[in-house]
Amino acid sequence: MIEVCNLSKTFKVAKRQSGLISSVKAFFKPDFEVIHALSDINFKIKEGEIVGYIGPNGAGKSTTIKIMSGILNPSQGTCKIQDKIPWKNRIEHVKNIGVVFGQRSQLWWDVPVMDSYILLKDIYKIPDHEFNETLELLSSSLDIKDILTQPVRQLSLGQRMRCEIAASLLHNPKILFLDEPTIGLDAVSKIAVRDFIKTINKERKTTVILTTHDMSDIEALADRILLIGKGRLLLDGTLKQLKDKYVTHKILIADYHDYDGQIQLEGTELLEMTHNRLKLKIDLSKRNVSEIISQLNTKLDIVDLTIEDRAIDEVIVDLYKEFEI
Repeated sequence: MIEVCNLSKTFKVAKRQSGLISSVKAFFKPDFEVIHALSDINFKIKEGEIVGYIGPNGAGKSTTIKIMSGILNPSQGTCKIQDKIPWKNRIEHVKNIGVVFGQRSQLWWDVPVMDSYILLKDIYKIPDHEFNETLELLSSSLDIKDILTQPVRQLSLGQRMRCEIAASLLHNPKILFLDEPTIGLDAVSKIAVRDFIKTINKERKTTVILTTHDMSDIEALADRILLIGKGRLLLDGTLKQLKDKYVTHKILIADYHDYDGQIQLEGTELLEMTHNRLKLKIDLSKRNVSEIISQLNTKLDIVDLTIEDRAIDEVIVDLYKEFEI
């Protein structure tokens, strides 16, 4: 469905020192710096995948999305989406994609949300019955029925983002690009957006490319991760592969009936212990969790057990350090 080959993008950025003299010099003899936003990017995405496209600020994520959506032309390389080249077949291409930029709006600020939807209906030439059916599904799934008559400027950020997502899906696109779709949202709005993305992916086989700094979004939605840094693709793998490589330990918390003895288990580090609770750090390279639980069962009258994984944010930080980005 999506095939990116040797994609590169450079920008010429004007350099100028502060002050009047520097401004005059820059006017007559401008000095430019070449920025390599993307360098030889290659990947393929199949129909129905949810892919997390991650990296630090300035890594090239948004540039890639803009090229794939047809907004920018690359300096080198090719990109084919459903056998179309986005920047050459724009009209045909945009019929099959939806794009949501968390810090940009495609809704008109001073008019009711419904007016924007009607205009988008005309732009995409959506038949009346198809538009009504899709709008009914989107408005009920995203819980926006009661705010369709309100001007966009009167909506909260969470309400606006749900309306933005609905707007991007009115024409039933096969591919959805989401750039920071949950930025600034409260917990309730985030869960609503995530649940909806899962639903359209499952029921409509919509391919989703998700760009975000919120690793909880990645963990909740994406099975596959593409890591980009300094314009280069550094990692392409599943979330499980990522955790298997970088999650080196787990924390086990056990609640039990009174026990005043000592607990020393090979391959573990005792972090905390009272007469009815202990916390162990388990080195997964030496022991597995089930072995530790079995040994604890022989010594303790266990009431409850909790296993804590390493936070995905910490894993991503380690990735950034490894690749020096």
